[in-house]
Amino acid sequence: MTASTSTRSALPRRRSVRTRIGVYLVNVTLTLCALLWLLPVYWMVNSSLQTDRNLLASPPKLFPAPMTFDHFHSVLVSPVFHRALGMSLLAALITVFATTILSLLAALALTRFQFRGKRTFIVAVLVVQMIPAEALFISQYRMLDAWSLLNSVAGLSLLYVGGVLPFVTWMMRGYVEAVPEELEQAAMIDGCSRVGAFMRVTLPLLAPGLVATSVFSFLHSWNEYTLALIVLSRDSAVTLPLWLQSFQQGLRGSDWGGVMAASTIITIPVLILFMIVQNRMSAGLVSGAVKG
Repeated sequence: MTASTSTRSALPRRRSVRTRIGVYLVNVTLTLCALLWLLPVYWMVNSSLQTDRNLLASPPKLFPAPMTFDHFHSVLVSPVFHRALGMSLLAALITVFATTILSLLAALALTRFQFRGKRTFIVAVLVVQMIPAEALFISQYRMLDAWSLLNSVAGLSLLYVGGVLPFVTWMMRGYVEAVPEELEQAAMIDGCSRVGAFMRVTLPLLAPGLVATSVFSFLHSWNEYTLALIVLSRDSAVTLPLWLQSFQQGLRGSDWGGVMAASTIITIPVLILFMIVQNRMSAGLVSGAVKG
């Protein structure tokens, strides 16, 4: 009895040791992956703070010593930067607003209503996502040219909305399906109208989905380069990714310090948006659950 008892007590210890080793290995692996992901970001910031001589030094310097902010100053005082920032920001806001509203309405129609051709529409949404973007460039250019929307924020935003809408609709459809329809029916029994039940019960629970689609739409329009290169041909109409081309100085090479400083500045709004959105996502989920 004593031997069997000691054997049984040793088994949980072995399992505990194996569990700890497994957790340790997972933590080490995730830490290494995080460092690999952060290395390009660190190198971008590090290069933006170095002098031109240190940028071309061999071997490369891991720390900006001496540190300089001349590259950031040259970027911020550039009038082209302010025009590009305004155009990128306006196109991103239009894309976020349009895709959020349209994807929400489309997701509600696909999940809450029955109509002829519903399955065909869902398949069409999936098929549209499989079409290579390059196959649509000529037709998109001719369409905007016929509508006199080339070199304009409206034309660029229209293409951004059309490009990202199928995916965010499919994504929003999953969030709407996760909300039981019985919650709306219970609110309607208590005296709410259909619209009131949706606004008070369903919409707060869809906050995480709305935030996810908004972030995806913003990142798509903020970082997009190819469509902007085709649609915007004037020097006065550029987005931030197109503006980065101005740091290529022909035979003189590229201004890598300016490129890195500009890339750092472009990244800052995305980081701020993510920090704000992360808190609001949790708050929206909790408040929606309480109201429901």
